[in-house]
Amino acid sequence: MYSTTDFRKGLKIEIDGTPFEIVEFQHFKPGKGGAMVRTKLRNLLNDRMVDNTFRSGEKVGRPDMETREMQYLYREGDDLVFMDLTTYEQLHIAEDTTDGKAGFLKEAQQVRVLLYNGKPLDIDLPVSLVLEVTDTEPGAKGDTVSNVTKPATLETGIVIGVPIFVNIGDRVKVDTRTRDYLGRE
Repeated sequence: MYSTTDFRKGLKIEIDGTPFEIVEFQHFKPGKGGAMVRTKLRNLLNDRMVDNTFRSGEKVGRPDMETREMQYLYREGDDLVFMDLTTYEQLHIAEDTTDGKAGFLKEAQQVRVLLYNGKPLDIDLPVSLVLEVTDTEPGAKGDTVSNVTKPATLETGIVIGVPIFVNIGDRVKVDTRTRDYLGRE
């Protein structure tokens, strides 16, 4: 059990059997009565945001969550297949539960998988990845100063905006949270 004094950004709590992540919290004391904690919570099952207020010292549940190191193996229909690196068990995760992160997965890539009651909730990718450009328009020589971007398809199939000077075969660094181009490798 967590007390409201344990609240911090990113803490995962359980309310009425549903896991939530604390996005924001604020301690406040109204004119009369005891102190309270106002929170903004993200439902980890459906990604909805919820506002909730707790009395100071109130207890909330600790969800049965664990993070496991897994290796991405392949795509099977709408599922992504991962292998647990310690037990070698295979785990199927529906692509729609990954919030678009599946576009960054390469075969044999290691990721952390968040499990709730033994069921996969989300995958945790590194903040940045280096991927090869497989398709883009050819760049003109000397176009290295302008902020003009062009679409480029990466080896995993996602399309991002890259500067004009990036060509097919170049390896680019991409921010997995924002899908922004970070530089060439």
